[in-house]
Amino acid sequence: MELGLYTFADVSPEPGPGAIGAHERLRNLIEEIELADQVGLDVFGLGEHHRPDYAASAPVVALAAAAERTRRIKLTSAVTVLSSDDPVRVFQQFATLDLLSSGRAEIMAGRGSFIESFPLFGYDLEDYDELFAEKLDLLLAIRDHVKVTWSGRLRAPINDRGVYPRPFQDRLPIWIAIGGTPQSAARAGALGLPLALAIIGGEPARFAPLFDFYREAAKRAGNSANLATSLNVHGFIAETTDQAADDFYGPQAEVMNRIGRERGWGPTSRAHFDQSRGPNGALFVGNPEQVAEKIVAQHRIFGNDRFLLQMAIGTMPHAKIMKAIELYGTKVAPIVRKETAKTIPAVAAPAA
Repeated sequence: MELGLYTFADVSPEPGPGAIGAHERLRNLIEEIELADQVGLDVFGLGEHHRPDYAASAPVVALAAAAERTRRIKLTSAVTVLSSDDPVRVFQQFATLDLLSSGRAEIMAGRGSFIESFPLFGYDLEDYDELFAEKLDLLLAIRDHVKVTWSGRLRAPINDRGVYPRPFQDRLPIWIAIGGTPQSAARAGALGLPLALAIIGGEPARFAPLFDFYREAAKRAGNSANLATSLNVHGFIAETTDQAADDFYGPQAEVMNRIGRERGWGPTSRAHFDQSRGPNGALFVGNPEQVAEKIVAQHRIFGNDRFLLQMAIGTMPHAKIMKAIELYGTKVAPIVRKETAKTIPAVAAPAA
């Protein structure tokens, strides 16, 4: 099983004493990706957002900077908001990243959990679903053919045009990222694309049927050969359980409450947080042995090929993130790899 990290490059939404701005956060981000590579993690993902509390509005630029400081780790978006972007430019940017990194680039495409990019780039939210379906179709056509002839309703047609440069890999990996919609899981399966499932609340085991929908849809479409799945979750690692919980609760709660006020969620609490980091909860917070045990337990339920952990949530101090990455790669990963190899051989994500 591949193990990795993802982040949105959180910054302080308001200036003031102790605030972390975009310049500091992006410089720290490159150091975090470099360390993740050095300690043997497999994947690093950077999400696209267009808000004052995140610095990663152009993830591929930061990933390209990281490509020059790393040698082995895969570099992916997490996610690319494909609905409000142009598939030609997305492919060109990630093909360039793939060339710079000697074949380590991936695209994780999604509809986006925030809507700021739609009015920003001139798209109508009434077309939310159709935009994603149409643009995914074009992106796959570009990935699979050097010259493309394509037409749709929401984008101008392309008539026998080449899209360059071509990536270092024969087939640039494209994942579909979802937040819990069965129809989205089934679409990824029907297309034979790898599927990433984000779980940030509730009991993870309740989401397991989504992977069943995914695999069944792939089977019906004859696309079962190249399937791969990922769990994308929140969590944090420290030397002790209490330290991990105390370090992570404040920044994570501040972010979740800020988003909750926008979306009408109730406020979180330390009691709810502590429940969520228990054996059946969605948070992977604790010492290395506890986090490794929980990753292995979820792997037994989901049979996932990849596990991505979002630790840098809110304005978490850089030094603590670096220590958590070190523990993840040197303490957690060896346990997880040993335990998962006992039952299900580790499967590298295919380039589908």
